[in-house]
Amino acid sequence: MTTGDFYDYADLLDGAEKEVLLRVREFMAEQVAPIADETWTHARFPHHLIPELAKLDVAGLPYRGARSLLTGFVVLEMNRVDPSMGTFFGVHNGLAMGSIHRLGSAEQRDRWLPPMAAMEQIGAFALTEPEGGSDVAAGLRTTARREGDTWVLNGAKRWIGNATFADLVVVWAKDEADGQVKGFVVEKGTPGFTATRIENKIALRTVQNADITLTDCLVPEANRLQEANSFRDTAVILRQTRGGVAWQAVGCMMGAYETALAYAGEREQFGRPIAGFQLVQDLLVRMLGNVTCSLGMVVRLAQLQDAGVYRDEHSAMAKAFCTARMREAVGWGREIMGGNGIVLDYGMGRFVADSEAIYSYEGTREINSLIVGRAITGIGAFV
Repeated sequence: MTTGDFYDYADLLDGAEKEVLLRVREFMAEQVAPIADETWTHARFPHHLIPELAKLDVAGLPYRGARSLLTGFVVLEMNRVDPSMGTFFGVHNGLAMGSIHRLGSAEQRDRWLPPMAAMEQIGAFALTEPEGGSDVAAGLRTTARREGDTWVLNGAKRWIGNATFADLVVVWAKDEADGQVKGFVVEKGTPGFTATRIENKIALRTVQNADITLTDCLVPEANRLQEANSFRDTAVILRQTRGGVAWQAVGCMMGAYETALAYAGEREQFGRPIAGFQLVQDLLVRMLGNVTCSLGMVVRLAQLQDAGVYRDEHSAMAKAFCTARMREAVGWGREIMGGNGIVLDYGMGRFVADSEAIYSYEGTREINSLIVGRAITGIGAFV
């Protein structure tokens, strides 16, 4: 158990699931934690860890019958140590593999999912564009034009995680013929596809986000996701991955809480550990409260997912609420640690910086609030 799981929610996992979780925890503690600050500082991805991560056999868990609860706790464990590694895995496992699993044909699933599950091929997901974010449903500018058995893609994407080294990139584009959004798997080395790393980030620096340019990029019909025929299909993937981001937020704030708690027990002022001061204890309890209520929410979300009854508004509520609580919690953790909270040496700095990215991607708080608002009032308030 971890000190951040105050109500022991992980006890809802069975014995075999706990063994999986323990393997992930040990991997993150032994192989990721010692180098996380260095890779973050230099904005360098630890490619040598991919084969080690593959040995955990957790890629593709949702598509092999694993419970959403286990998948969620795996996400939490990764982000509890390093949100950059958690984001890398979320893009590959959730967005890329999820798109192929849910929207690909049987042949496409058989072709791509096994090597992706083995992490022999890494995936990326290209939806966001330089001039668009929240308006992506109606404002997608990347186009696809069919010429026989080939599609010609033109446009640009931005903030695409893993794109600089991914073997398979799921690109979303608007069909010039019918105006509908469709999905295409662009394989590494395809002419007309270029990915340029985004520099000078202040969050998730280890993640290799890229600007993508598509210039008469030729993709065979065999690489068009056969069940992706409109943005409604794309939204199915986002519903699932927004829940994953809520789990990320819980992991990030749990890591921050545990870091602050350990620091408060060691740091002395006025002749005693600062954990013995009332105002410090108040901040620790506030942090733990945010972690606990958010973890309860995502656990219930996972149960709804496994029951097949969860809806867009359920994922939207979890993403909006948990990321807001995360932002508060890491701020309190930084406050407890004073000036030491803004440097990497004491473990808090990455959580503070990385939380800003988790707060924003997969739908802003405002957009997710409007999704929930539409569900509870029956009135759409979108512009």
